[in-house]
Parts: sequence; structure tokens; C-alpha cells
Amino acid sequence: MTDKAAKQDHVLIFDTTLRDGEQSPGASMTHDEKIEIAMMLDEMGVDIIEAGFPIASIGDFEAVRAIADQVKSAQVCGLSRAAMGDIDRCWEAIQFAVNPRIHTFIGTSPSHRGITNLDMDGMADHIHNMVTHARNLCENVQWSSMDATRTEPDFLKRTVEIAIKAGATTINIPDTVGYTAPRESADIIKMLINDVPGADEVIFATHCHNDLGMATANSLAAVEAGARQIECTINGLGERAGNTALEEVVMALKVRNDIMPYATRINTQKIMGISRRVAAVSGFAVQYNKAIVGKNAFAHESGIHQDGMLKNAETFEIMRPEDVGLTETNLVMGKHSGRAALRSKLENLGFTLQDNQLKDVFVRFKELADRKKEVYDEDLIALMSDETTSSGHDRIKLMEMEVRCGTTGPQTCTMVLMVDGEAKRAETEGDGPVDATFNALKSLISHSASLELYNVHAVTGGTDAQATVSVRLEEDGKIVAGQSSDTDTVVASAKAYINALNKLFVRREKSAPEELAG
Repeated sequence: MTDKAAKQDHVLIFDTTLRDGEQSPGASMTHDEKIEIAMMLDEMGVDIIEAGFPIASIGDFEAVRAIADQVKSAQVCGLSRAAMGDIDRCWEAIQFAVNPRIHTFIGTSPSHRGITNLDMDGMADHIHNMVTHARNLCENVQWSSMDATRTEPDFLKRTVEIAIKAGATTINIPDTVGYTAPRESADIIKMLINDVPGADEVIFATHCHNDLGMATANSLAAVEAGARQIECTINGLGERAGNTALEEVVMALKVRNDIMPYATRINTQKIMGISRRVAAVSGFAVQYNKAIVGKNAFAHESGIHQDGMLKNAETFEIMRPEDVGLTETNLVMGKHSGRAALRSKLENLGFTLQDNQLKDVFVRFKELADRKKEVYDEDLIALMSDETTSSGHDRIKLMEMEVRCGTTGPQTCTMVLMVDGEAKRAETEGDGPVDATFNALKSLISHSASLELYNVHAVTGGTDAQATVSVRLEEDGKIVAGQSSDTDTVVASAKAYINALNKLFVRREKSAPEELAG
């Protein structure tokens, strides 16, 4: 942090990718993936990591507890409803963190009070009791007035005052349904700071959703009004239209520090790396024109723009690609490249590998280089995403696959899988090569999951481009995402489906081990 930044008001970055972000339908992550993302967030400089909702499931509890045990610097926060059992379970999960935080909430708007069957007085008493209980367990307590932006101002002030008196150290004002606008967002924070006794003794936080496309603007407006904590997610991941995007608010404060003189602890050069990893493990690809982390965020096609960039990059770029960890794409890698060159290139892209990891990746790189004339940075990123998405303990592995397609005759797939160490073979037909491939998987693997999403996009240009395929499966309320890349789109499709199935069976095993083969 520079001397200038040290003198500025510090804005805490509260990341809820692992809690609110993961609630986005289909974005569920595995236990190991959650820990990996948490460690990346900690290394990037996030102040608070909301690790999950411990009472939601045994898996969520175990993940939150593991994150609390392993995170070194950031505060680790667990979410709990305003209920004794929730709060106790939350504390059980986070109590051994370096700096634990309990985050408890209740909906205060008229519609939410109707759901809880509490009138204003009853809710006021309940808030007092629950925050008091949380504070008796943990010194660091955050209280949220869910749907605050649609709560009557006088009642909102009353509940905030009660939470402060009961011991809350952070007061969060969520725009739960993305309803507010920047001026209103600022006015609510100003009202609470000016009118509520004890407001000067706590930190006010803002938590915005993007239903009307204003989450970033609303968060920044709240900061200018006095909020000193922004709740956000990587890539803006979250329910419905998503949450405030961490990369957007952090870079806005960095680039426009002249009019928003607030500092964060975020190492912005880590942004691209964690953005790519979250996209890979969640199965939610980043849109090309997404601010800061989109593929086109630093691309210039217009002749006027290109001419200006060649003469002076500042004509059309308000920040440098390297500020967010983006390196310039070039074509130096190929089948003659050695391990040292591959290691150096991957380090430039944000991947640090041990010798044994490099050995495995190098073999796959050589296989890819034999199939492609030129290996782009995006190809290597896809290769690494594929490497980290697959587990060495996967119960299902693709061994062989042959697909017949064309304008005449049925499309067929002959497939050999290794299932729990046993080779299994099937030959199926389908309405196209991908359908035939998925039918082969269904015949070999016993499951009732439905395919909720199938998405293909090219990693680079050219006819030899790798295809990255994302699939989403749903079975009995369990939603899992799988992803894989290959120069053969059908092979990538099969691998992505298998990746999702492996995740699905990990979830099954937590309740009762089952045979996979049909």
C-alpha cells in the first residue's frame, strides 16, 4: 500500500463468492474447490471471506470449517439466520479461524415480516435476542437487515439501533432484490449514520444485487455516503442477475481514486487469475464484454481505436491490462517448446506448478501442440482449467471413444469407460454425435440426472481451436457443473459430462455410497 493509500479511508472488501455466489443455480462447488478459491481470495488481499452457510448442509459446514482452519489473513465469516440453532452451528464452524465473524440476518421489509409472522415489536425483540446471543459467542458480529432498501425508514433505523446496542460491530444494508438506485443507496446510508445512536461506533456495509444493472454504482454511492465495507463476488456471480462484482468496485476505486479517495488491500494483479478459476469451477463463463475481466475488455477492433492505441495506449485504455494480471497474448508456444518455456509462460499467466505437476501438464501440452499449429495463452488457460477441474480420484474416466456422424445413416458412439477400475463398453445411437455420446454415458453410468445446460464456446479462432464445453446436471435437487476443453468438440462434451457426473457421485457418497454402473 502506498503512503497516499495509507492516509485514505480504508474500504473493507467482503467477498461472498463462496456463499451468495455459490447460491446461483448451478454454481455449486466441491469441497476442494471452495478451499482453493478461499486461499486465492486470501492471497489477493480480501478482508473478509464469507465461506458459506454452515447450517445449510453437512458439506457446507465442513467446507466453512476447513476454510476457517486454513485461511491465514482474512476474517472468515459464516452466515446464519436469526435463529439460535443457526448461530450455534455457524460458531461451531468458524470458531478456530484466525479472526472469525458471525453474520446473522433477518428480513425487515413488510413482505419479509409477513413471512416470519412477526410484527414490528416482535421482530425488534427477536433481533435483540439473536444479536446478543451471537455476540456472547463471538466478538465480531455482523447483522443484516435483509431487503433493507424496501424497509420503512423509521423501522430500519429502529432495527439498526437495536442491533448496535446488542453488540453488532458491522451493520449491513442489503439491496436484496436489486431495487435501489445510486442516490437512494447513498441517502439510506447517510440517514442511518446521521440518525441512529451509536452509528459512529460500527462499520456500515453495502450488499447490492444487479437486477437493474446498478449494483456497482449503488455500492460506490454507499461508500461515498459513509459505508466502509463492500460485499461482492468474483465475476459478479450470484442469484438472478448476480451481485456487485469485486473486480468492478476495486478497479473503479483504483482508477478513479481522484474522485473516490478510498483504499483497499486488493492486489489487483491477482484479479484475472481468480476470475478464470471461478468461471471454471462454477461453470459460469464470463461474458466477452464483461467489465475488467471479459475477453474483449482490452480488445480494440475499430480502426480509429487501433490507431490511437498504437500512438498512445492511454487514448482508449483507462487502465493497463497488466494492472489486473492480464498478459499480452502471443504465439511463441508450440510443439518444439520445452518445459522451462512452458513453466515460464504458465507463471506469467498466474499458474505456479510443482515439478510433478509440470511433468503431467507438459505431457498434455505436447499432445495439444501436436494437434494445433499454434498454442495461444487462452489454450494454456483452458488446459490448466481442465487439469484442475479433474480429480486424480475420479471414479469415471474416459478411455476410448469413436463417433460416426454424417448426413446419412444414424449417428453412433462407441465408448469405453473405466468405472471404479473396471472397463465398460457401450455402443449407442443418437440425434447427432453429441446426443449419441451422451446416450452412451447414460447407458454406462446409472443416474437420473437431467441435462440443464449444454454450452460450447471456442477458446481461440481458427478451425483447430479448442472448444470449451460446459454442462450442468440436476438430480434430486443436486445441481453440478462440469467443464472440459479439447480440439474435438464431441470429446470435450464427453469429458465435461463425465466431470459433472464425478461431482454428482461425490455428493451422493456423502449420504450413502452407491454403485455407478448400470
